[in-house]
Amino acid sequence: MTGRSDGLTGEALRALPKVLLHDHLDGGVRPSTVLELADAIGHELPASDEASLGAWFVEASTSGSLERYLDTFRHTVTVMQTAAALRRVAREAVLDLAADGVVHAEQRYAPELHLTGGLEPQEVVDAVRAGIDEGTAEVAAAGGRIRVTQVLTAMRQSEHSTMVARLALANRDAGVVALDLAGPEAGHPAARHAAAFRTVRYASFPTTVHAGEAAGVTSIAEAVHLAGATRIGHGVRVIDDVELGPRSPEDPWGVEGARLGHLAHWVRDQQVPLELCPTSNVQTGAVTSIAEHAITPLARLGFAVTVNTDNRLMSGTSMTHEYAQLVERAGWGLDELRDAALTAAWSAFLHHDEREELVEGVLRPGYTPAGSGRHRA
Repeated sequence: MTGRSDGLTGEALRALPKVLLHDHLDGGVRPSTVLELADAIGHELPASDEASLGAWFVEASTSGSLERYLDTFRHTVTVMQTAAALRRVAREAVLDLAADGVVHAEQRYAPELHLTGGLEPQEVVDAVRAGIDEGTAEVAAAGGRIRVTQVLTAMRQSEHSTMVARLALANRDAGVVALDLAGPEAGHPAARHAAAFRTVRYASFPTTVHAGEAAGVTSIAEAVHLAGATRIGHGVRVIDDVELGPRSPEDPWGVEGARLGHLAHWVRDQQVPLELCPTSNVQTGAVTSIAEHAITPLARLGFAVTVNTDNRLMSGTSMTHEYAQLVERAGWGLDELRDAALTAAWSAFLHHDEREELVEGVLRPGYTPAGSGRHRA
């Protein structure tokens, strides 16, 4: 499928205000920073210069396997075991996102993965918060605007989810806005972490769960109905519960004749936001290409679709790059980009008045012509 540009190239795309809901802190480290931090601790890397290291991360992640993709994190996590390193990575993430036109972002990471250097879980959260505060202040001093919050991630394959849930609640008034569950989906069901989900649910605290990426619709059902997820990390495999109709030049996806299964109807009816990550989904084999990515028919069917980076280092991507790929390869135009941005803003883990200010004060003025998103706009 070829795209229509609508003049949306280069700086025009970068200038659009963006909301990023799914971005891993340890997946967005600058290659130069990985090199410097690794050198300081004597950690051997697969490449010795910035360009080669960045290329290695992308190549190693483009295997069609989620497990191989996740294995690349051993290098970034290894160099993020001190408060100073965490603070630096968080600060640089804020600066890089702001330079990419992101006005609101949620940075997620697993505190339990940053304890081998002797830090306590609370010290990890404090270090990340300090870096975010520094980066935000620098952006403001330069005349820019960005707000960045934290999402704490529990790992499917570990036994620390209840600890992470309690840590998130202890910091809910200090920038932590949700609990996440990530890691290998196959063989590690969300049901193992029911206690953690109950902990946050009874405290009226939101949850997002990685599901429907490597595993199918069953993982999505478990995330929504057992974990009580208010958003789904990825969720691209919900398309498996949709029977698309015949394709035609006027209806290239067969949306008009689509038949939704019970789960797909539930996800759409409840407008459960999908944190879709196009480039990453291609790398891990969840989809075959950007042109054939389910994000387009899902958006046209009225699902609550958002666009995200997942891991900027491993995918060699940015929000501008994700937008460009959708424009060039999937036929998106300004209307689709605006709708996804508005959906992301209304789906952010913020209070309603804060979402409203983000939409009306930042997003709508940044898109021309102004218009309404389909999702609660």
